[in-house]
Amino acid sequence: TIKVWDTATGNCVQTLQSHKKKSMISMCLSADGARLYSVSDGNTIKVWDTATGHLLQILQGHTKWVWSVCLSADGSRLYSGSQDNTIKVWDTATGNCLQCLQGHTRGVYSLCLSADGTRLCSGSGDNTIKVWDTATGHCVQTLQGHTYCVWSVCLSADGARLYSGSGDYTIKVWDTTRP
Repeated sequence: TIKVWDTATGNCVQTLQSHKKKSMISMCLSADGARLYSVSDGNTIKVWDTATGHLLQILQGHTKWVWSVCLSADGSRLYSGSQDNTIKVWDTATGNCLQCLQGHTRGVYSLCLSADGTRLCSGSGDNTIKVWDTATGHCVQTLQGHTYCVWSVCLSADGARLYSGSGDYTIKVWDTTRP
């Protein structure tokens, strides 16, 4: 179940219900607010029309649970990280999977894009963070230092600092300008 709240009044204005499992794991909203992408504890991504609340599409391709989704700034690409150790790149206009990024040896729990959309960062159960070139799909950097799963990653606005949160009870700050 996804509830949409009016932040001015605090009232629930819409409920989207189609995920049959218990947990809502990750969501992201298109920049224009027209589409919501959601994942539950399953291997699909659901695409919602926020104006009507209708389910528009179900993206299928991961073989295990999807844990994280993020959108490019222009909304043309959706990135999804899964327990199947992969990141999939989706064309939001067609729903087709364009690319499958492989390199993690455990599930991908968190994703974030640089503001300019050229780099994708992923946090994984293999205790690493990978930085990907979005144009080529190649991993350009692997950051090691956590001793447990990396649950969360985010980039500073200028992309120079990457923050990672881990099950090892630490937050690490990485300089992404150095190889």
